[in-house]
Order: sequence, then C-alpha cells, then structure tokens
Amino acid sequence: MLSVSQTVPMSPPLARAPLRSRRTRSPLAPSRSPSSCFSCRCNAEVAKGRGRSGDDYHSTLRALNSRGRVPRKSLGQHYMLNSSINEQLSSVADVKDGDVILEIGPGTGSLTSVLINSGATVIAVEKDPHMAMLVRDRFDGINQLLVLEEDFTKCHIRSHLGSLLESKEFTRRDLTHAKVVSNIPFNITTDVVKHLLPMGDIISEVVLLLQDETAIRLVDASLRRSEYRPINIFVNFYSYPEYKFKVPRTNFFPQPNVDAAVVSFKLKQAVNYPRVASSKSFFAMVNSAFNGKRKMLRRSLQHICTSLEIENALRSAGLPVTSRPEELTLEDFVTLHNLITKV
Repeated sequence: MLSVSQTVPMSPPLARAPLRSRRTRSPLAPSRSPSSCFSCRCNAEVAKGRGRSGDDYHSTLRALNSRGRVPRKSLGQHYMLNSSINEQLSSVADVKDGDVILEIGPGTGSLTSVLINSGATVIAVEKDPHMAMLVRDRFDGINQLLVLEEDFTKCHIRSHLGSLLESKEFTRRDLTHAKVVSNIPFNITTDVVKHLLPMGDIISEVVLLLQDETAIRLVDASLRRSEYRPINIFVNFYSYPEYKFKVPRTNFFPQPNVDAAVVSFKLKQAVNYPRVASSKSFFAMVNSAFNGKRKMLRRSLQHICTSLEIENALRSAGLPVTSRPEELTLEDFVTLHNLITKV
C-alpha cells in the first residue's frame, strides 16, 4: 500500500566526520597491466577530501569545471545539491560499518562520500569516463572504493559483489548480502529495477532516488488503474516496495522538470517468491496479457491455450471469465498461470 508522501525541504548540508582510513590493499584492486583495459579502470580507491563539508551547488560546479564538464542530458545527469538528502538515503538503507554498497552513477561523489563516511565499502558504476575519473581523483589513496567505468545495464555486477562479499577484508564477517543505494538517472529506472530485484540471493535492499511519478507507479499496485503494468507484477514478485519520501526538483543541478522520490525495495529470498513452475513462462504470460490490455484474457492468451480452457482456469481461480489484466492481482496471475500450465 502506498504510504503518505513526506516532502523533504531544501536544507543546508550536514557537516560530516573525517573519512576513515583503511590502508590495506583490497584483493579486488586491479593490476596496472596495459593489456587489461578493464583492470586499469577498476581502481579501488577512497576519499581524498577528508573533513570537507557536504556537497552543495558551488562545490558541484567546481568539481564539474575542474574537468571542463557540463551535465549530459543523454545520460540523465542531475547532481544532488543537498547533502542532507544523501544522509537520508544512507539512513533509509541503514548503512553500517563494514557494509558493501553498490552505487549506480556516483556523479561528483556526493553520495559516495556519505556512504564511505558510514564505514561502507562502495562499488560505484559510472558510465561517463570523465565523471569516473573525477570520482577516482576525489577518493584517492584508500582502498574503500571500487570504481567500475561501465554501463550498468551491461555490467556483470553479481560477480563483483560476490567477490567482495567473499573476501571479508573490508566487510563484516557475518555479512552475506550487499545493499544498493543510488541516485540513478531517471531514464534507466526500469532497466535498473529489472536487473537488481531478482538478486535477492546477494542483495538485501535496494534504495533508489527516482522520478516521483515513477516511484508512485512502481509502488502502488492498485487495480484498475491505467498505470497498472507488468512492472507492478514484477516488483511485487521479487520485493516489498515502499515509498519513503518526496524530494523537490530544486535539490538538483541542473533542475529537472519533475520532482523525485526515494523508494526502498526489500528483496525477497527465492523461498519467498510466489510459487510458479517457471518464472520465465510466468512473466511471458503476464506480458502477453498486458499486450492486449483492453482485451479480455480469454482472447489475449489464446496463443497459450484455447479460450474455453482459459475460461475454465479463470473460473477455477474464482475470477470472472470476462477478466482483463488490470483486474488481476499478483496472486491472481500466479493462480491463473499454474492452472493454465497444467492444461
């Protein structure tokens, strides 16, 4: 159920304690061999600007100007200017000393700094090579940060997280799962959600700063809405989503045309997934149902079995034979799928 929105006003940045020094070299720190471009980019580094106050408009501009950069619209770059919101993002995820955190799109490193100050080891994935270098330079000298200069949608993040969790060098001995805390580009929200939510075996929670409209749409699974889509079924299949608070657009540079919001996805373990014979066939059925959204299911699912068999399955599930996809809950789709696959 969608919780009541809480708007976060623009507030002055919070002062932070100095970054902690961890001088031991990470087992994931790459070699400098010129034969391995990936290794050359995957530098494990940590914060240079010890004791500096939180990032704001002026520090963000200085960071960008130091590289001769301007925000790139094609990459959805909007930089957070309010350090207190970064602190709240970290707080929502309950980031603790020794945690492993995945950050997508670190930008100038404002959220990265908060996460490292909390004692976490951070894997930051940055597509823009100039911003990746900026983050490396800012957090130079301590192996508490691994920067991956990659497109997150094509990154094999599971192997990176798994290696770091297994190493135990910078993590708590009892740690089995990583967390995701990110202010992501709005234009890759669906890709990020689809990539991360099925990873409950290695990630415990995903906390994202998203476009407010998208955040509401992902969390609110109310039926008979025009915004009700297969992604709602997907999100609730793999997680327990919760809308946390709204973030006004004035907190970003450049200022976007929409407000943002923070959403938490507590990931389910596989034993808690709805029981279906095959998740692949289940989501194929759901997608087919919504491809003909205004059509009755007995017509839109005819490629799976006959209309009569679909009607019988709907009756057995306690649903009207005239049901349309926007009228079915996750549980309804699960029941229908299991009945149809037995036909």
